[in-house]
Amino acid sequence: MSGQRLKLQFQRLYNHFGGNSIETNLQDISEVLFCTRRNVRMVINKMVEKGWVDWQPAVGRGKQSRLIFNNTDSELQLNHARKLVAEGKLEPALVALDHNAEKLVQLIQEQLGISHHQGKQIVRLPYYRSFENITPLKPLRRSEQHLVRQIFSGLTQLNEEKGEQETVIGDIAHSWEAITPRHWRFYLRPAIRFHDGRLLDSNDIFATFSEVKQLALFAHIDKVSSPFINIIDFYLTQDDFRFPDLLANTCAMIQPANHASLPNYEKFPIGTGPYKVAVNDKQRFKLEAFEHYFGFRALSDVVEVWILNHFAACYLQPTLGDKLEQHVHISSRLSMDQGCTFLLLNRISGLAQDPQWLRYFQSRLYSLNVMREMDLTQVGDFKLFNAYGLLPGWIHTQQLPEAVVIPHKRVVTLAYQHEHPIYPYVASLIEKILMKDGIRLNIMELSYEDIVLGKHAEKIDIWLNGMSLGSNRSDAILAWLHNFNHIKRVMPNAEFKQLQQVISEWRSTVTAKFPSDIIGETLSQTGQIIPLFHNWLGVDDNVQLQGMESNLLGWFDFKSVWSKPQSS
Repeated sequence: MSGQRLKLQFQRLYNHFGGNSIETNLQDISEVLFCTRRNVRMVINKMVEKGWVDWQPAVGRGKQSRLIFNNTDSELQLNHARKLVAEGKLEPALVALDHNAEKLVQLIQEQLGISHHQGKQIVRLPYYRSFENITPLKPLRRSEQHLVRQIFSGLTQLNEEKGEQETVIGDIAHSWEAITPRHWRFYLRPAIRFHDGRLLDSNDIFATFSEVKQLALFAHIDKVSSPFINIIDFYLTQDDFRFPDLLANTCAMIQPANHASLPNYEKFPIGTGPYKVAVNDKQRFKLEAFEHYFGFRALSDVVEVWILNHFAACYLQPTLGDKLEQHVHISSRLSMDQGCTFLLLNRISGLAQDPQWLRYFQSRLYSLNVMREMDLTQVGDFKLFNAYGLLPGWIHTQQLPEAVVIPHKRVVTLAYQHEHPIYPYVASLIEKILMKDGIRLNIMELSYEDIVLGKHAEKIDIWLNGMSLGSNRSDAILAWLHNFNHIKRVMPNAEFKQLQQVISEWRSTVTAKFPSDIIGETLSQTGQIIPLFHNWLGVDDNVQLQGMESNLLGWFDFKSVWSKPQSS
């Protein structure tokens, strides 16, 4: 007998007797369940085995036996749903609960956090959306950047433990040297394996950088060669004293040479990092520790991210504290995001190419003016504070006087990425501001990839977007500035060339300070970008877990987390 049929039989018995312990006999029960006395014995025995009922058979002819209910119908339903939730089957669990989302959220909350099963440490986290792409050479949102770092390895990496003094250390390469400022040599660790068991070789690195050098950030890579086993040489077209730092960028992580031919690779990529992808669907994202990782073996065996995008409870950060509560709790483990939510103006083919429109947007859509329209109770929920520049602490914006000429055209087109908890709300605030001047806002929702790659760019006047550098290094803004030409595409060519020139001068000078202030000031004061908000991000304090320090992408290094037993 199937488990589902047994539950139906229990419900029928429970409803017939009203859940009360009762004197009865096998014949009466057979009539309730529409089955033979022999089958009744089997059904009752199975219910007794599961602990749902107790059966006290009568001794002697004509005497009544006693049926005692140990579970209510609702308890049985709840336990069944609890089992489905533990298996990650959230949709069937919701059906089992008669589509009661509140009950489902309670069961999910029971499962989140840390647990142990068959000697393995499992960390479960909530999140509000699924992960469609987790490969290095695609436009990546903040959380995808973090996951890529857990799955892939680069030749070099940032040592996040150094905090504000983040340095570049070895990853696949254990050491390197500059033969000349245009010729760099990297020495590789031997016997590194991909998640599918194949050994990494020089062809994987050649294939990776044949794609990587198509990006503007790496355009000065001329050729890559391997003069000896486990040695890789890079030849550049211009001096670059900081080339090893550049290779720590997410987009330079090493992929298999044949990745383009692998099925479903964007959702199930194969890297050489500490974790491999085991499950990736609309309900769960599951990572398992890679046993052949060349570095220190991960301390957490399994990391599961549960996708809870159907429930109102969920603007969910990757937190293990008060998991589903809505109030903001800025603990010592949260940090200011190194980035901001901003407006990018189209100064090439959009309204902002007209100086009158540019001045109007600057005078109406600056941070404090947008925040005036905001429901202050939601500022805490979103963990926002106003921005005066691209990064916290930068003051580059200029508030223009309100008395500006209102342009004649009455429609402005704004685009933002779908599946984002804040952007629709911010867009509604912008709509209110423009409406006061009789201007209508036309809104387009696009994928993050379509936005960054410039889809429909000629139709869009403003992009509502965000940047998160994931690092405190002064040169971290470099990768974002060149991100698939998203900025260059809508910025006057002469202005962008000036920025490229100061970056080239920095690369070719050993002691030069990175020109981050020049970049930030240029983008803000020309009106190319209007900074709106910074926000707090990270994980809340949790005494169960050790090593759970928030990184600057709002997550934590999965492989460094472990459970410390509570002292009695």
